[in-house]
Amino acid sequence: MKARSRPLDSERLRALALRYVGKYATSRCKLRTYLLRKLDGAEWSDDAPPDVDGLIARIAELGYVDDRAFADAKAASLGRRGYGARRVGEALRAAGIEAEDGADALREARESAWSAAVALARRRRLGPFAASPPDRAGLERAVAILVRAGHDPRLARKVLTGNGEEMEHDSS
Repeated sequence: MKARSRPLDSERLRALALRYVGKYATSRCKLRTYLLRKLDGAEWSDDAPPDVDGLIARIAELGYVDDRAFADAKAASLGRRGYGARRVGEALRAAGIEAEDGADALREARESAWSAAVALARRRRLGPFAASPPDRAGLERAVAILVRAGHDPRLARKVLTGNGEEMEHDSS
């Protein structure tokens, strides 16, 4: 038999929110989803209904949640791992980042598309980083890998048909 948890009140909900933002890099939307999940089916002991949006606004006002900084960090992390602007945009939308807050991060992802594609090609040993030159089918599979990672097909082909030494310096 499952033990019943303590009823939630405003103070306990606030403590849950602060513990969550202290533990995870998060966005307003992700924090809201977490708090609503905690409230779902929980007994509420305060007279006033829970003010989730007010609590999130206060936490953001204190600087504990910053959607713009979250977007920048998420985009930088994905770029280092080799993901393109399309995948960065998808990740930001999934995290509930508003277009205005994610605009700089997306611009940066577009500007660093070449280096992200090269990083992915290097990590996956594709194109000029492969042990041996791929055949036509191998090249198409490699292009598909970069496209699924969010890169433009033309950029993917250019990266995969270049040579490793010029990769480090070319950013077109």
